[in-house]
Amino acid sequence: MAASARTAAHGLLALLLVSVGSAAADDAPAKKPGVAKSKAVKSAPAARMDAAALARLIDQQVNSRLEAEGVQASPRADDGEFLRRAYLDLVGVIPPPEKVTEFLDATNPDKRARLIDELLTNPRFGSHMAETWSNLMLPVESNNRRVQSGPFRTWLAAGFNKNTPLNKLVHDLLTASGPQNQNGAVTYFIANPTVDKITDNVTKMFLGVRLQCAQCHNHPFVEIKQDEYWGMAGFFRKVRLSQNPNKAAKTGTSVGISEVGNVGKGRKAPLPESAKNVPARFLGGEQPKMNPAEPFRPVVAKWLTSADNPYFARAMTNRVWYQLFGRGICNPVDDMHDGNPPSHPELLTALSEQLKANDFDLRYLIRAICNSQAYQRTSKPAGNNKDDKELFSHAAVRVLTPEQLYDSLTSIVGQGRVALAPKRKQAAGQRGAGGPRDAFIAFFRVDESSDPTEYQAGIPQALRLMNSPQTSSAAVIERLAGKGIEPRQVIEQLVITVLSRRPTDQEIQRFTQYVAMQDSPRAGYADVLWALLNSSEFALNH
Repeated sequence: MAASARTAAHGLLALLLVSVGSAAADDAPAKKPGVAKSKAVKSAPAARMDAAALARLIDQQVNSRLEAEGVQASPRADDGEFLRRAYLDLVGVIPPPEKVTEFLDATNPDKRARLIDELLTNPRFGSHMAETWSNLMLPVESNNRRVQSGPFRTWLAAGFNKNTPLNKLVHDLLTASGPQNQNGAVTYFIANPTVDKITDNVTKMFLGVRLQCAQCHNHPFVEIKQDEYWGMAGFFRKVRLSQNPNKAAKTGTSVGISEVGNVGKGRKAPLPESAKNVPARFLGGEQPKMNPAEPFRPVVAKWLTSADNPYFARAMTNRVWYQLFGRGICNPVDDMHDGNPPSHPELLTALSEQLKANDFDLRYLIRAICNSQAYQRTSKPAGNNKDDKELFSHAAVRVLTPEQLYDSLTSIVGQGRVALAPKRKQAAGQRGAGGPRDAFIAFFRVDESSDPTEYQAGIPQALRLMNSPQTSSAAVIERLAGKGIEPRQVIEQLVITVLSRRPTDQEIQRFTQYVAMQDSPRAGYADVLWALLNSSEFALNH
């Protein structure tokens, strides 16, 4: 039986085992797959595991599935490969060369676990997570092109670095009010200024459901009715913007968010023609009793972030797994329903239950996943696992995000030296500061739904990197390698700095021979640096 067929069979079997009724499965009428219902019977809380125990459970589940499918697992990644991957995944930049040398030379058996803990408490962890989330939550569209994303990233970064429980962070986000210059969380509503926009993003991001397909009609593939869409949207109908964000940017004032009484104070966003006037209702659940004179968002925020919510913990767990593996246990991550079963259903359930049992501690979940064998496998295929994409037999090779690429480049050639994108005028107040980093990110940006394992950039981006004078700067060579050291040492330092590993003997021989053939060693080293920075090994997270 093919892997996809077995996955579907496992999902069907799980549904049959928990079904209630005496009718035979063959006699049951066919119907479209649906989403989980919020009135499901509450299960007893899971026994709390520490991160090490959860890492072992991850490996047990992943290895069991590999064995059942007869797929070989790749071996453990070497120290250099693991170090670089952990840095990119947790803090969004390659490791500094001195850290590479220190880590490669260390002999203590727990050095990987110590590194993970160190990165989780690095201030860059919060900023990297904030940038990852804001890219998903703040769409770039004509009606919000002047919205400043900085306050939002600052607010998120502070929450991630304080290790605010995920349920509290999201609750505070969904109930945020006030001017943007006092509460960066309101940026979420400013950038999603209409009822349908915020409903679509909230359900995708925090429930793992593509609800927008039911905005104009009943969902064509999943059992979600149009009334359910507008029932969820009802919780956001009273949200008001104090003024148009584009106008505020021109005048230098701060946009605010309010939700007061029957009608919020401020600018009412227009409703689409498909809007239906139905009572606010939880997705797949009941219609709560609410006071029309009170804000509605606290009601939906409390339901959405509850441990009893059938979506939230699973959606957050699946999204974290996706960020670390390039693929969700349920994939796509924002399309979780009965017709799209997870590759490892028991594992997804166990991870979700442990996230809840550990008070929605994001660092705990990441720590457990990163300490697992599954995460620490090499990206090099082994045996018959070359074509495996869903069993996690080897690490997926992922393309660096524009943010990771820029920050890694500047860590090598120097801050302010990477001007690899065309200059463009930017109006006051427009998203980003308009500096080299923002221009680079805009030039290299791909669609948010792009597969991270597929290279989406094109020839203009490749040529921009190849023809940049910064990637072969003699000044950079002098700073990195210094003067009066042997060619072998220079080559080793360059490879450690760019690729986070020591060069092979073959690379040493090839590069030193090339340098010896040039008019000056500095020119030869500059060419070596250029080749390393334009290599696929540098541009990929592997």
